[in-house]
Amino acid sequence: MKLTREKKQQLLGELKEQFGSHSSVVSNYSGISAKELTELRKKMAAQGIRLVVTKNTLVKKVLADLKIELDEAILDQPVIFAFGADEVEVSREIYAFAKEHENLEILGGIVDKETVDSAKINSLALLPSRDELQAKLVGILAGPTYGLVNVLHANIRGLVSVLRQYHKQKI
Repeated sequence: MKLTREKKQQLLGELKEQFGSHSSVVSNYSGISAKELTELRKKMAAQGIRLVVTKNTLVKKVLADLKIELDEAILDQPVIFAFGADEVEVSREIYAFAKEHENLEILGGIVDKETVDSAKINSLALLPSRDELQAKLVGILAGPTYGLVNVLHANIRGLVSVLRQYHKQKI
């Protein structure tokens, strides 16, 4: 399908907005069937992640305009970009899908307008989720308070125990 000049300008604008404001993961999707690609799109859309397959020449132009350097070898193959606000969530979803479908290969990504390799994306995918980290933080912050309450409560328990034994001796 031939792209008109207006359509290309629109795509360039959308790509600039996506690369400028979101983190992305770049994957080689050769060997993935159309059915599997549709399944991936649905899974990603449910998580608020946008998948984009576009001409690599347009991507090169956008990245040059944004002064982001992505390895040229990556853009010489069929790639799909996954964009999301949370780089950990994007990495986790693509990583999980790549484990199920061996033909999907994670090539790298862009996090905070900096290029990262596939090892970094894989390590981001293995991090705990934001909710898990917040729960751990709450536990860490509540730990000393809980300990203080137990210490104070132990003194009261000890006093009650002494009074109970004293009461038993009197009876």
